[in-house]
Amino acid sequence: MAKLNAADRKRIPASEFGLPGQRKYPMPDRGHAANAKARATQQVKKGRLSPAAAARIRAKANRILGE
Repeated sequence: MAKLNAADRKRIPASEFGLPGQRKYPMPDRGHAANAKARATQQVKKGRLSPAAAARIRAKANRILGE
């Protein structure tokens, strides 16, 4: 997974984020998609993300990962 710096992150279209309105959980490649799934699960367990938002993130990541 390539590291994203601020300039690279700004160039990613909103459609490539797990939560496009907030520009959170970027998924420009398979590595970031897998990481987004893991982080979403973590945040639900901590109470910082709703299960519905996590489901949207997982669904998008699964499309990218081909699952």
